[in-house]
Amino acid sequence: MSRPTKDAAHAAQQAGPAIAAWADPFLLSLAARSYSRNTLGAYRRDLDSLIGELGSKTSGEITGIDLRGLLAGQAALGISSRSLARRLSCWRQFFAWIGRQPGQEPGYCPTKGLRAPRAGRPLPKALSVDAAQAFAQGPDSSGQDPCHDPRPTKKASEDWRWHQDQAMVELLYGCGLRLSELIGLDLTPADRQSGWIDLAQQELTVVGKGGKRRSLPMGPPAMDALKGWLSVRTGLLQALHGDRPVHAVFINARGQRLSARTVQRRLAARSKALGLGQGVHPHMLRHSFASHLLQSSGDLRAVQELLGHAQISTTQVYTHLDFQRLAQVYDQAHPRAQRKPVS
Repeated sequence: MSRPTKDAAHAAQQAGPAIAAWADPFLLSLAARSYSRNTLGAYRRDLDSLIGELGSKTSGEITGIDLRGLLAGQAALGISSRSLARRLSCWRQFFAWIGRQPGQEPGYCPTKGLRAPRAGRPLPKALSVDAAQAFAQGPDSSGQDPCHDPRPTKKASEDWRWHQDQAMVELLYGCGLRLSELIGLDLTPADRQSGWIDLAQQELTVVGKGGKRRSLPMGPPAMDALKGWLSVRTGLLQALHGDRPVHAVFINARGQRLSARTVQRRLAARSKALGLGQGVHPHMLRHSFASHLLQSSGDLRAVQELLGHAQISTTQVYTHLDFQRLAQVYDQAHPRAQRKPVS
């Protein structure tokens, strides 16, 4: 029996299902490969931007010209170069996956020859060492907690949120956690999508991008803050749920897992209350962890492992931060760095 020609295979692909029908099966294939919920959500949005314009066409009917025009139109709407590059990467995987399905032409991919717009790579923003220390220390020693009540009347030790904030900040800055890794922590191993803490070993295990797990040490400040929060958490849950177990380390006032938005809002309120002069978000603490550790140790590989970066090039961005700091020291301290005024 003769094999179908390439033209016949391409004709069959053109007559196949529209690409909109392939989206859900494609996402299910990624979920089966343990892609995280956040990554799957990003892929869904990127596919929606494609299907919204070309969803009624089959993959064989879509050309590189179609996709180039779609990218150009989205760029005209103000979509950033980084977002467009991510979308093209998603589309490339999507069409390649379609080509591997029965009845489709292997190797046909309309994204061939397309290049993502070059995106500038901005340096991550990090706090100074002094600012990071002040932020980790939290409210002053007056005992007031201005982060949660504009008219503070409670002592910090009486506010469970204060203890929770201390633990979250120490883990974000002291361990370099991503926000998703922080709120995904459980008391004990529960499922493949969650990390856990081990107080006896003074370490925690998190699930990072791509479902990759890594273990991290906790320093004394993080241990003390975490133990303080867990003791308060026990009483809070007892009042809310009795003896019903709750796995999440960080919870809200209803005893449910804390949301990412709540953490962002609490850190912003904390930075405002401390008068740091800049907003602090969770990833800024991760950047600060990496930058300060690299400045002190110079060990790029160790920082890569602690951050959970798959590529060393991702970690190398922090060497630029270190160079900026050194350049500032040079400009301020070296006599030959000062330019003489032109007479």
